Amino acid sequence: MFYKLKNLAKTSILGFLLFYAEYAITQDGTIYPLNTPAEPNAIVLGTGGVDNQPARETWFRQWGDPMARNITTATLTPFLPEPGKANGAAVIVAPGGGFLWLSMGNEGWEVAEALTKQGIAAFVLKYRLNPTPESLDDFTVWMNRVFTPRSEASDSVEDAKPPRPQRPDLSNQLEDAETAYAMIVKRAKEWGVDTSRIGMIGFSAGAGLTMHAALHSQTMNLAFIGPIYGGMGPVEVPKNAPPMFNVIATDDFLFNGQFGIIDSWYKAGIPVEFHLYQNGGHGFGLGNPDRTSNRWFDAFIHWLDVNDFLTSRSEE
Repeated sequence: MFYKLKNLAKTSILGFLLFYAEYAITQDGTIYPLNTPAEPNAIVLGTGGVDNQPARETWFRQWGDPMARNITTATLTPFLPEPGKANGAAVIVAPGGGFLWLSMGNEGWEVAEALTKQGIAAFVLKYRLNPTPESLDDFTVWMNRVFTPRSEASDSVEDAKPPRPQRPDLSNQLEDAETAYAMIVKRAKEWGVDTSRIGMIGFSAGAGLTMHAALHSQTMNLAFIGPIYGGMGPVEVPKNAPPMFNVIATDDFLFNGQFGIIDSWYKAGIPVEFHLYQNGGHGFGLGNPDRTSNRWFDAFIHWLDVNDFLTSRSEE
């Protein structure tokens, strides 16, 4: 497990909920090369590739965490509880990374392992991403250019900055999420999943994808959602939106004193639980040392339990 202090000062452009991306090149967050790890249980979703993406999938390590970028082949990795412990609930886990990379460790695999210990089947979604420079050196330079404050940047650096879209196109990511959901439903008996208790949680950009799925998918019938340190702007909530568990810290750059998404859910009359923590920053995953946000996962499990998402329908 990677529990560490991540006092990140990331920058993002917000599109729909999370308008563009969050980044991690800050302070001493050096990027190191990482060999592609084995993912023996990863299931290819078959949703296609990414247009205008010649680079192959590569990995790097930052802040101790494994990160994947230039993902063109979406996969789903099941993490199943030990025999006799499963309660039938299932959660799709969407890591974050600004739709440019995925923080597979602290926002993916670690979260899935924690869920299985609670008897919950977890499924880590490695969804398709927007292109980044192929070589790690070029990627690092590219990201540092993105992060150079405008007041400190020379004209040449400004000119070299990559263009930033006003609104991200999440059609690939939504298709990946919908295909993952359909696969879980299809293999529910094999994986011990109650199809009426499939939820989705996501972190940062993954929270944006989770919210996008809840608001716009025509094929996913999510029982609950958990956007963790995602965008906080107001949204139009459909009548069939699922109950929401929402977490963010006051020192997260995405918070900025906003309560719009909470207000939207409340006014729609749909159950919502909101945890605003004193500190934690952004990208804390399951938690960092000495931060009040470290107990959010316990609160999430309690919320699931009180709302009977951990109870088999046959037990009611």
